[in-house]
Amino acid sequence: MTPALPFAGIDGCRGGWIVARWDGADNLRLSRTATVAPLFEAPDAPDIAAIDMPIGLPERVGAGGRTPERLVRPLLGMRQSSVFSVPARAAVMAGVGPGDETTRYRAACAAALATSDPPRAVAKQCFHLFPKIAEVDALLRERPGLADRLVECHPEVAFWAMNGQAALDQPKKVKNRPHAPGLDLRLMLLAASGVPTALLNAQTARALGAGLDDLIDAAACAVTAKRVAEGKALRFPDPPEADAFGLPVGILA
Repeated sequence: MTPALPFAGIDGCRGGWIVARWDGADNLRLSRTATVAPLFEAPDAPDIAAIDMPIGLPERVGAGGRTPERLVRPLLGMRQSSVFSVPARAAVMAGVGPGDETTRYRAACAAALATSDPPRAVAKQCFHLFPKIAEVDALLRERPGLADRLVECHPEVAFWAMNGQAALDQPKKVKNRPHAPGLDLRLMLLAASGVPTALLNAQTARALGAGLDDLIDAAACAVTAKRVAEGKALRFPDPPEADAFGLPVGILA
């Protein structure tokens, strides 16, 4: 019999998502999916899934983005830059509207400037996440009952929690290339948290068409999912805020 895998961590990768399904003990299964929704339509849908993607979009933003981003950045030391400032909903939706990439980026920046104080355009890295942000937003607006089962997390905040609430001193990448000491540190923290790490290797990553860091981050998200299920997750803020559609606005770890 296939063991139940109640916890899932979801991390975006080029062209889709990496999903780490974990039973909280010795069974970890890694897969790739084009979209998130089918994960919750399967008979063995996870009880809790933690996703590395913003949930809950503001109508206006101040300096530093949403409250969750402002709260977690100071915890991460040199890893603060991994936490993007999420712009207003209008900017995200303009960025996934009609037109080529240049047209959509200009539209997103115009909307962001009009809905931020002080006015701030959209970073290109964040802009490239807009299709995935919009996908998750649409799923939760169509199926609000999933809001308690699909929660927002951030891998670096998850690793901060695994590391005794201390910032990690090694990055995952240096000059956009894998950094072995940083990857090894994160694998060690996952193993210490009970995650079987044998599949978290370059060979598996190649087979799934993703980077090793994507697999490691998905596994970190699965640890957060388990903490949520056990009532041990930290929440930033606590309690979460809510956007105009009632979606929670908070990062869990």
